[in-house]
Amino acid sequence: MRREVFLSSVAVLAVASLVSAQVRRGKGIVPESSIERLEDLGIRMHTNYLILAPDGTVKPAATPGGETPASLGCIYDVVSNPVTGCPVATATEVPTGGSGVIVIVDAYDDPSAATDMAAFSTEFGLPAPNFLVKYAGGTKPANGCSSGWEVEESLDIEWAHAMAPNAQIVLMEASSNQNSALFAAVSAANAYIAAHGGKGEVSMSWGGAETSGEAGADRYFTQRGVVYVASAGDSPAVIYPGSSVNVISAGGTQINRLAGNYTNQTAWIDGGGGISRYEPRPSFQIGVASIVGSKRGTPDVSFDSSGSSPVAVYNSSCYKGWLQVYGTSLASPALAGIINNIGTFYANTNAELTAIYNNRSNTVDFTDITSGGCGTHNAGTGYDLCTGVGVDKGLFGK
Repeated sequence: MRREVFLSSVAVLAVASLVSAQVRRGKGIVPESSIERLEDLGIRMHTNYLILAPDGTVKPAATPGGETPASLGCIYDVVSNPVTGCPVATATEVPTGGSGVIVIVDAYDDPSAATDMAAFSTEFGLPAPNFLVKYAGGTKPANGCSSGWEVEESLDIEWAHAMAPNAQIVLMEASSNQNSALFAAVSAANAYIAAHGGKGEVSMSWGGAETSGEAGADRYFTQRGVVYVASAGDSPAVIYPGSSVNVISAGGTQINRLAGNYTNQTAWIDGGGGISRYEPRPSFQIGVASIVGSKRGTPDVSFDSSGSSPVAVYNSSCYKGWLQVYGTSLASPALAGIINNIGTFYANTNAELTAIYNNRSNTVDFTDITSGGCGTHNAGTGYDLCTGVGVDKGLFGK
């Protein structure tokens, strides 16, 4: 069961549930970690993914299903020789490149992270991962299987690696999903990047409904040489930290195919987006002030997130097989990987977003998403509150 809570005259969706585990939503299962309750507001963060389960039961498979690193690498033009139609069945070329560090910040522990990531890489012909797990609090957190955070970690590390195979992927595990623990893990991520070359990305696939004091946490996303990416959410609302002026908000699209061939993308109906109640309009959004007004608009840029185009994720210790997963929890690590792969390594997120918004009309760099909707917003020509500037095209202009 879900109930919508309006925290102000602006609809801010807080997903609540009367059950203690996972619930069904459409053709997906919502894990416990992706359920936000009223008592979580300003205290705990939630993930932004669902597991495809058309009959209401999660059934791990022995072989992968859904979109692959090769099919999405082809669609987003981050492989050398994209094949016509980018079919899942026959697209085989995977992304190459990447450098520096991508730190994935998540809560709790994924005990099979390294072996699952290696299995994912072998399955799809990716290089052996340069991978490390760190405990932000100094000791191993509790297992994240029962809460759903473990699959979040599998999704994040595997798809960041898929888009930037040569980057070091660091899983920074917070002791819990409390805001204080996750922000401490972001600080640990900052310190790790500073000590290992000073340039990289931090991906945060989690978030929570906005609060009046949220801007006070923006300071965590200011490490020089680091670009921060966060999910825009899986319901028609604005969530933090994606709404921070120091973070790239990663929205969602749906990939559409005809007879197995890619045709186009539309806004994902369940994607998050809108205008922040508290964060002021940043400098990079001056050019879209007619849409966002005086406040920060989300998302900035988008990526596949729909249950009609889920991706393959491998998790052995919790689900013991291949899952098909979707949501903007995919968009954050995948976009962090693409940004890393581009190799510009701007001094901060503001510089990265300034480049993105300056190039938003360049069809060589971005594909504008002009149809579909999310909540009360619609995609349209140019910047919109469902897909931002659109989706990535290639490894330039970002």
